[in-house]
Amino acid sequence: MAIQREIWEDHIEGNLFKNNEFLLASYDASQYVLQGKVVHIPQAGSTANIVKNRSSLPATVTQRSDSDVTYTLDEFSTDPILIPNADTIELSYNKRESVLSEYESALRQLISESVLYDWAPGNAGSILRTSGAAVTSTLGSTTGNRKKFVANDLKAAQLALNKQNIALEDRYALLSADMYAQLTDDLTLTQYRDFSLAFDAKDGILGKLFGFNIMMRSNVISYTNDTTPVAKAFGSVAASDDNDTVLCWQMNAVERAVGDITFFEKIGDPTYYGDVYSVAIRMGARIRRNDQLGIVAIVQSASA
Repeated sequence: MAIQREIWEDHIEGNLFKNNEFLLASYDASQYVLQGKVVHIPQAGSTANIVKNRSSLPATVTQRSDSDVTYTLDEFSTDPILIPNADTIELSYNKRESVLSEYESALRQLISESVLYDWAPGNAGSILRTSGAAVTSTLGSTTGNRKKFVANDLKAAQLALNKQNIALEDRYALLSADMYAQLTDDLTLTQYRDFSLAFDAKDGILGKLFGFNIMMRSNVISYTNDTTPVAKAFGSVAASDDNDTVLCWQMNAVERAVGDITFFEKIGDPTYYGDVYSVAIRMGARIRRNDQLGIVAIVQSASA
């Protein structure tokens, strides 16, 4: 019996951010998606000039110049998978449901990692470096020592956003498991107690420090070790001198957009003697401002 495509598509959409709740801590631009593939956002121009106690008349007439922000969503598609007819008859569990659930989980992980690289800042002013004691690098494929991520590094990110006049509410910091361990090791007992009061497993928040809601996943993003570090390309293998990174942002500084979610099936394929399934999802993300205000990357520093 064929599965209900619409039900699976709705199920995938409803669980797209499961275990990656940090994606929800961003502006949702899905309403601006055209034909499921392209984001088109009208962008307001500069605000009107304000004069206190105007003494010269007539005032200069100006016209606001609006523009458009347009970008194409990336397509993430699974390789087609075959469920042999014999499996649907002989196995005691529902293999089709099991396989498709694994597909859904793999898609979530890949898409979330892609979004993080779309959010990675490149401006020198948006990049800070860690400052703690030396520790062996934990990022895969890397060697040597790095400076630990400590509480003062997060405080420096707070200062950077404060100087940019970024809203104090809805600030987030996403840490890898290793960087999270380094941070909590650095906290005093009092700091850790206060930090833990904000724990909210439902929203993926492990604590709050210096105004940031702290979130964690197994890995975040990596940067090169240049004078001005550069985010590695999505999917690339880390070089020996690359660095782990903590990403800090205010909710309205970054955005995400979900387009078409399509479930494909071919039941009873005579050439494969079974059922063939695949899934395609369109999704994209970006830093909302060209000057990259509102987001900071804390990149590990090399250490002796």
